[in-house]
Amino acid sequence: MVAKVVLAEPRGFCAGVEMAIKALTWMVRIFEPPVYCYHEIVHNAAVVAAFERAGVVFVDRIADVPPGRPVMLSAHGSAPEVVDAATERAAVMVDAVCPLVTKVHHEVRRMAGMGYDIIYVGHQGHDEAIGAVAEAPQAVTLVDPRVGLGGFSPTDPSKVALLAQTTLGLYEWEGVLGDAQAAYQDLWTARRSDLCYATTNRQEAVQALAERCEVVLVVGSENSSNTQALVRVARKAGVAAHRVDGPDAVDAAWLEGVTTVGVTAGASAPDQRVRAVIDAVAPTDGVDLLRLTDEDEYFPLPPSLRRLVATLQALVEGGYACRTPGRPGPIEHDRDWGATEALELLAV
Repeated sequence: MVAKVVLAEPRGFCAGVEMAIKALTWMVRIFEPPVYCYHEIVHNAAVVAAFERAGVVFVDRIADVPPGRPVMLSAHGSAPEVVDAATERAAVMVDAVCPLVTKVHHEVRRMAGMGYDIIYVGHQGHDEAIGAVAEAPQAVTLVDPRVGLGGFSPTDPSKVALLAQTTLGLYEWEGVLGDAQAAYQDLWTARRSDLCYATTNRQEAVQALAERCEVVLVVGSENSSNTQALVRVARKAGVAAHRVDGPDAVDAAWLEGVTTVGVTAGASAPDQRVRAVIDAVAPTDGVDLLRLTDEDEYFPLPPSLRRLVATLQALVEGGYACRTPGRPGPIEHDRDWGATEALELLAV
């Protein structure tokens, strides 16, 4: 019987996921269903299911969006041709790409424009990697961190850049970084690491969990890269670790003879699922919080959505002659509510 759960902090939703979930919630509250979303808004089955119940249709091709319907692009970033096609096809198009992913897209375009061969460290087939590589496919070589640099051969060894998928494990990135620095003396890398702050913080937290716990449970979906990275980091630290989507996935055999269980969550996992997993573990002596750092990052809603909501608000209020210039409306209060409240709103 488990005596104690140690709960990691930070865990769960990052600023990019918060922004994307709130943005899609605005879309389903503004428009009659269906609202379309290119790729899963975030990689979490429970979040996707909540939006599907609210009338969102997730598609893998913009051609599957009926002309004139509203569409949102996912947080993982989209290829330029996808953005162009969505803009042309949709009545309203909102790109919910995470700003940290946008930074990498910008770096790809800039370095390719300067004639660099680019090593992009990421996972084949992941939405984020597909979108980033598509910014300059002629200049980018996708390198799987588990394989290394073997397939990379630059035209000019003095002009090589190294970029990364934001959700990689820190040890995965550092391994390729070390090899690339040894191979290319003039290697260019971003002054600030491409790895997402939330990814790094959650990996450091899971390492701390591994020092205190016999088993670590990571809440998140199978297609969530950062969730899978947390499992790998925990196992690399020498502790048994398992990914669970929710309480039903907790295997009692994992907990036999275990007194302390660590719990954390990937950056797209709702905290409701975390609490349900803790209830399934049922620690007899309660829960301890292991806090490593505080996160106060905030990403505003996409500019196109802010403009749309502000315009609709002004039209409605203007029609009743009740708007006071400068009086804040709902869009200005975005910082006062979070993705958890957004998901609860969808359930109403």
